[in-house]
Amino acid sequence: MMDMDTPTQSLVSKGESPTKKNSKRPKYSKFSQQELPAWKPILTPGWVICTFTVIGIIFIPVGLASLYSSESVEEHVIRYDQNCLPESHAKNALEFIKTDSTNKTCTQTWTVEHKMQAPIYIYYQLDNYYQNHRRYVKNRNDKQLRSKSAEGVTTNCDPEAETKGHQPIVPCGLIAWSLFNDTYRFSMKDKDLAVNKKDISWKSDRSSKFGSDVYPKNFQGGFMVGGAKLNESKPLNEQEDLIVWMRTAALPTFRKLYGKIETNLEVNDMIEIVIENNYNTYEFGGTKTLVLSTTTWIGGKNPFLGRAYLFIGGLSLILAVGFILLYVIRPRPLGDPSYLSWNRNPGIYIK
Repeated sequence: MMDMDTPTQSLVSKGESPTKKNSKRPKYSKFSQQELPAWKPILTPGWVICTFTVIGIIFIPVGLASLYSSESVEEHVIRYDQNCLPESHAKNALEFIKTDSTNKTCTQTWTVEHKMQAPIYIYYQLDNYYQNHRRYVKNRNDKQLRSKSAEGVTTNCDPEAETKGHQPIVPCGLIAWSLFNDTYRFSMKDKDLAVNKKDISWKSDRSSKFGSDVYPKNFQGGFMVGGAKLNESKPLNEQEDLIVWMRTAALPTFRKLYGKIETNLEVNDMIEIVIENNYNTYEFGGTKTLVLSTTTWIGGKNPFLGRAYLFIGGLSLILAVGFILLYVIRPRPLGDPSYLSWNRNPGIYIK
């Protein structure tokens, strides 16, 4: 009768160590054993005071420059959702905006108060509009937007995925369907001011997210039109209003670029603005605002960054002065063991 080898005997017969085979010890490395070199600074009073002082000296001039640059931006804001309602529909805005027969054109006059250097950026601002809603953000199909071969792919696009005849809508989804459709026309001294709508979107969006061979099909052809229509002879990567709109905003109040005026506006110039008030924000209590703005090296008007730099820089200098006074008035030796709790009251540890 043959003897059966135990697992340990089998390992030994093969020249393998059972201890080594069954060991759970990790492979040695300086990382796993926490032996990597590390910088362990000692925060002496001198280092702390110098650090806060340097932060204050750097941040305060940067904050002043940022704030000055922001204040140099010329910006004009026109809220028109209420101003463009005729008196006959002042108390029934929904009937006005939903009725095709109503005249939705209104004219606003603006006198330039300060010189505006070209390019002058035109934005539309919407309030109480939640583009960041989860179901709204997901209601699109990126494959369809990128490639002609995927134009029949309408996953995630319901209820704006297909027509009643089961033909795919391109571009599909609620984001594209709700495209902003108010228009603005500017004139000065009976001459139109050209609005350049080229390169108002991100270059990466035009080259990567929207295809050059994808053309709109069956768009806004349903029984309920959501917003603007698209030119079916132009590919999606050239429809920059759509590209700007489909980069959804994170906050309920947002601005999107409409175009650029590439003509300088002088003081006291009279600008006539013809607005087509088509977009329905009345149903959900939203507001619509037209913004014309210049830019500086820091961008548009936004004093927050400059104020933040000034606040941090000022706070750092105050802390530096406070630490200096504390160090002068109540100095203590560095590493003095008498400040340890068991040395300050040693009797509590004696049983």
